Amino acid sequence: MNINLIGVPINYGCDRDGAQYGPSKLRENNIVELIKKSGHAIYDLGDIHIPKVYPEEKYNNHEKMKYLNPIAEICNNLSQQVYCSLNAGDFPFIVGGDHSLGIGSIAGASKYFKELAVIWIDAHGDINTYETSPSGNIHGMPLAASMNIGHPTLTNIYYDGQKVKPENVYILGSRDIDTGEFDLAKELNLNMYTMDIVRQRGLDNVLEEIVEKIKFSNVDGVHLSFDIDVLDSNLVPGTGTPVINGFPMEEGKKIFTTLLGEKFITSMDFVELNPLLDEDDEKTVTTCIEMLEHIFKSIS
Repeated sequence: MNINLIGVPINYGCDRDGAQYGPSKLRENNIVELIKKSGHAIYDLGDIHIPKVYPEEKYNNHEKMKYLNPIAEICNNLSQQVYCSLNAGDFPFIVGGDHSLGIGSIAGASKYFKELAVIWIDAHGDINTYETSPSGNIHGMPLAASMNIGHPTLTNIYYDGQKVKPENVYILGSRDIDTGEFDLAKELNLNMYTMDIVRQRGLDNVLEEIVEKIKFSNVDGVHLSFDIDVLDSNLVPGTGTPVINGFPMEEGKKIFTTLLGEKFITSMDFVELNPLLDEDDEKTVTTCIEMLEHIFKSIS
């Protein structure tokens, strides 16, 4: 398969220094060679341009959301890159950077496909809006914006309106959900598989249900968005919002073996590596490289 590697060195969505170094750290650790060894053709398309904005300017565009216009600009540019990649018959693989970039990658994918599904694998729901967010950090809003919920600057990235229907959204591994997010998930009847549900029902059963729902829907493309904080915090200290009781490495790999093995995933995000927060001789980077090696071996 032709893999298009797209870096998005953004930290405006999490408002914490370090996430912007994720793409360069993965390149330093030979992600390109890793992809080649997995039997794929790799085209490193470089990084999306990140405009310089100073912290004192973070609320210049909205009183409750940080860095609104710069994030919108970045996501619009990413959308075009993802759309062009898909239009060429390639697999866009986006590395971050914080999870606000998901607005752009989903928008680009949804422009190409008639009916897109999104699998959001994350310790957080990321379905806040500026009205519900406790922090004002846009990395907690991308999935809501993609469903056309939130501020129009975010919901209208690349083209106006909804990018993915709520019934085609699957949230897996969440365990740190804000009240407003729970309310929205209930209102929309989202397919939200919290960590409690995964433990009650078993990961295999949950994955089987997700696969069956997607297969029996009318979607023609599936975007998978993976935040490393879905893994247990002892595996990924180098991420902005680590949460305990996450997936161990074996279960993380099983998720990708199952979902990528179905051959319906058409694009993917890998986000929230923060090298400045890493410890123990780059423990998080080591975890990420091991997971990425498994991911690319599972893509076919």
